[in-house]
Amino acid sequence: MARPRMFEEDRAIEAAMRAFWTAGYEATSTQDLCAATGLGRSSIYNTFTSKRELFEKALRRYAGERNDRLAELMDGDLPIKEKVRTVLWWAVDPDAGDPAGCLVVNSLVELAPRDPHFAELLRRDTEKRLGILRAAIETARSRGELDSGADPCALAGFVVATVTGLRVTARGGADRAALEAIAKTALGVF
Repeated sequence: MARPRMFEEDRAIEAAMRAFWTAGYEATSTQDLCAATGLGRSSIYNTFTSKRELFEKALRRYAGERNDRLAELMDGDLPIKEKVRTVLWWAVDPDAGDPAGCLVVNSLVELAPRDPHFAELLRRDTEKRLGILRAAIETARSRGELDSGADPCALAGFVVATVTGLRVTARGGADRAALEAIAKTALGVF
């Protein structure tokens, strides 16, 4: 008879996600994951099979949560400039307790160039995010909030690239004033 799990898998994935977000995939050791989750090495491997599988679950959780949050905002009634401002300020003023940067961006830099599986997973995630933004920008353009010549694909890519740059800049240690100046400049496009 199998022993019941002595922990909640979701909590372990959340804790591992934060460990990977803070240090990256390669730099996060199994011991780091044990410390973060409160699980022993055997519990981690019995539940998640490998560090790689745990990382993938953590990455999917992170991306899914961020995309759900973005979709909810973009489906709302705010004008597009306020929606984009909110997205930019998520990068300028992240939730208290969040590690600097972005797990997706960090993984794009660390893993995508040499791991085809994660490169594809991250490519699909980026496409999803671009699609959410593009649809909101198309709607805003049709409502007259943007010039009729505005390119929704280019603007969506611009927002994603700006947020990516803000996350990298924040991880590099930039202060809030520097991040805010970048975000304000980008917001001028809208």
